[in-house]
Amino acid sequence: MIRAPRAAWLLTHALALFFLLGAGVARALETGDAAPAFSAPRLGAEGSISLDEHLGKVIYLDFWASWCPPCVTAMPVLDELRREFGARGFEIVAVNVDRDPEQALRFLSSRPVGYASASDPAGELPKRFGIATMPTSFVIDRSGIVRHVHEGFRRSDTARIRDEIRALVAEGE
Repeated sequence: MIRAPRAAWLLTHALALFFLLGAGVARALETGDAAPAFSAPRLGAEGSISLDEHLGKVIYLDFWASWCPPCVTAMPVLDELRREFGARGFEIVAVNVDRDPEQALRFLSSRPVGYASASDPAGELPKRFGIATMPTSFVIDRSGIVRHVHEGFRRSDTARIRDEIRALVAEGE
């Protein structure tokens, strides 16, 4: 006889696996994978943001939401990294996943950053990238290959991320 907690655990995990396989959710991108091309509307502005427009640069692709405390912590750090490495071929590509884009715009009006965000209120891009945690970010090299994946964010991550970016930027100089 299976004990109740064990049975509940098995059922929960079996259902999760069934949902993931049945829903067609992409597997999470990993180091060495090619980053999928995408284009999404620019948050609060005309036009769109695409990953392809930044090919040839080192890209920090950041999925964020206004309701995510680690995202809030990361944004000024990312802006600092953009200022530090931007002239050397580095770009932040941000994707906001708030269901209400107006909420994201209100958030940015009180905490502005120097990089634009795409808006994905339907959450299609996180599905394509296989994201399970907010924030999740990908450091992508100049040829479009994922070199580092970051799930979550703590200030203590800053030095490691800076070193990753510095190394990739130097590869192209």
